[in-house]
Amino acid sequence: GPTRKMPLTASAMDFFQLFVPDNVLKNMVVQTNMYAKKYQERFGSDDAWIDVTLSEMKAFLGYMISTSIHHCESVLSIWSSGFYSNKSIALIMTQSRFEKILKYFHVVAFRSSQTTHGLYKIQPFLDSLQNGFDSAFRPSQAQVLHEPLIDEDPVFIATCTERELRKRKKRKFSLWVRQCSSTGFICQIYVHLKEGTGADGLDALKNKPQLHSMVAKSLCQNASGKNYIIFTGPSITSLNLFEEFEKQEIYCCGLLSTRKSDCTGLPPSMLNNPETPQSRGQYRIRMKGNMSLICWYNKGHFRFLTNAYSPVQQGVIIKRKSGEIPCPLAVEAFAAHLSYICKYDDKYSKYFISHKPNKTWQQVFWFAISIAINNAYILYKMSEAYHVTRYSRAQFGERLVKELLGLEDTSPSH
Repeated sequence: GPTRKMPLTASAMDFFQLFVPDNVLKNMVVQTNMYAKKYQERFGSDDAWIDVTLSEMKAFLGYMISTSIHHCESVLSIWSSGFYSNKSIALIMTQSRFEKILKYFHVVAFRSSQTTHGLYKIQPFLDSLQNGFDSAFRPSQAQVLHEPLIDEDPVFIATCTERELRKRKKRKFSLWVRQCSSTGFICQIYVHLKEGTGADGLDALKNKPQLHSMVAKSLCQNASGKNYIIFTGPSITSLNLFEEFEKQEIYCCGLLSTRKSDCTGLPPSMLNNPETPQSRGQYRIRMKGNMSLICWYNKGHFRFLTNAYSPVQQGVIIKRKSGEIPCPLAVEAFAAHLSYICKYDDKYSKYFISHKPNKTWQQVFWFAISIAINNAYILYKMSEAYHVTRYSRAQFGERLVKELLGLEDTSPSH
């Protein structure tokens, strides 16, 4: 749960600033002004540009965040006369001023000579965000490694043409997270950049267990020695990775797929389906030290690799129609924690900022801001302030937008 007690009067802004404090916003102001100056030295002066201020930067973020609540296709819809126009917040800043800030907006204006990383323009921000996540929240023992649902708004997908959809789907990165499966709080973010369009690019990532293994190690670098139980999907699950994690006192439970997983070192007899028909709930087990490979049947064969649960401990999967189906405890635990993450995706994925810039670093930045707001809301729900006001996720987002735009009193309450 949360590591610090927030006051009863804590606002949405107070929770958001646990991860994006004023000093980070002030840095954005400085970097944006530096970039604007350098840009104009190179391409000619821009008489309409005035240096951005901290209050304007907050308003700029507020406008962007408002697209996560109202799902307008363009942030500029706020100033239009159409369905997504919002006169109450449009008066804070003119559309032309917003577009100027958007043109010059930067988190890191210039590349340093030592920088080779593709995300150098936002790496300091991602590092600061990670520090905020680490210091504000203590996760439960059970955690999940996965790719959160960050695709387009479902309404847009349902109404757009196939050509539009194909054009929009070309993201040049994949975003992975380590997430507390009891609360949904995202503890760590890892961004994998697509390095060109060759065989080693993101297109091939689904078939590259070694790349997924690298992602898993990066996400768990702060988890060693804490006896965490990490749940993984088929693309990450592998004997070598789990054995390596066990040496760091990280225990695992993963779904195994003969098609997607790295099955090196696993007995072939367990990877082939038996010829004799099986009844639901039957399972076979093979063990090596603490590691168990479980093959469980339920309208198909499901394989699990784990060193976190004893294979002889019994559990049940409860289905509405067929009632209780017996299974090892590892299978029950895996199903419970993965279903929680599905619920998280259903609840929170629709609150991702819908502004879609062309530049990869900006796409990652807005996704990271969206995750920070979702995390802020989770902390709010676990605080005493929630029992006073009880905002839904949409109401919390609306409050945050108003506070960033200066339409609500956000005087320090602690």
